[in-house]
Amino acid sequence: MRLFSSLFSLLLLTAGAAASKKSATDRFDEYHVKAQSASPVKLKDASYKSLTGAPRDYSVAVLLTALDSRFKCQLCTEFQPEWDLISKSWAKGDKSGDSRMIFSTLDFSDGRDVFLSLGLQTAPVLLLFQPTAGPNAVAVQEPLRFDFTSGPPTAEQIHAWVSRHLPGRPHPPVKRPINWMRWLSTVTIVLGLGTVLVTASPYILPIVQNRNIWASISLISILLFTSGHMFNHIRKVPYVAGDGRGGVSYVAPGFQSQFGLETQIVAALYGILSFCAISLAVKVPRIADSKTQQVAVIAWGGVLFLVYSFLLSVFRIKNGGYPFSLPPFM
Repeated sequence: MRLFSSLFSLLLLTAGAAASKKSATDRFDEYHVKAQSASPVKLKDASYKSLTGAPRDYSVAVLLTALDSRFKCQLCTEFQPEWDLISKSWAKGDKSGDSRMIFSTLDFSDGRDVFLSLGLQTAPVLLLFQPTAGPNAVAVQEPLRFDFTSGPPTAEQIHAWVSRHLPGRPHPPVKRPINWMRWLSTVTIVLGLGTVLVTASPYILPIVQNRNIWASISLISILLFTSGHMFNHIRKVPYVAGDGRGGVSYVAPGFQSQFGLETQIVAALYGILSFCAISLAVKVPRIADSKTQQVAVIAWGGVLFLVYSFLLSVFRIKNGGYPFSLPPFM
């Protein structure tokens, strides 16, 4: 009698295990069919407990959210399109269910009991339930939780997080729909700019091909960078400073510091010297009258001498040991 009772108990245990295994497989098949028609699968209290209940030989990602306008969950609203995108992409790329993965959503309006049982006071919360049975089973039974502290993640970020916890299984990629409005806007803008360029080319090309304009741009750029303009932006130097005697110092001594006004003074001196050199080399030789040409040479030469003399005096302030100078700025 005891032997019969033991055999009967063993048969009951075996039948119960088989029923549980079949139940887990049936549950996955049931929700996988739902995911193929509409993903993510919308859950309620009862379906949440059924889908995430053990034993299970599949993985489940559940987004607990609060989309109702009464809750004013901006993060929930911003993340929902990305969640829908990865859910639909995964379901479309895994029609046969080889990944054994279900994406689902439980809104607070449909799952108050679940939110209370989990002790949740904020949303959204993304939980990943790992298999408890089968070849992909893991030792840790507690669900994994995604961190939303850095704002709403993209579908690609969620895909990477989920894939990292599903080793050895297919990971269907995220496929974003074609943004036809963006393409149309881009094509329209490109065609519009092309039309403007073609129409205005007779007026733009002479300006672009003008050597004097490019020479002026090059000269201004050279003067800015050689006078220390970038140094001012990097070091955030003061415009001027006091000289310790109640006055204002425009030039900082030494080569490790300078003032903003000092840069402008040096740039202006370089600009005048450049203009003198250009005039003597280009403009003066084109003067037809010899006496006017002679006066121009003397005038521009005098300006060149005076400005260079002043530049040397400025340099002597920077470097007190510099031995050279020119009158009148000794």
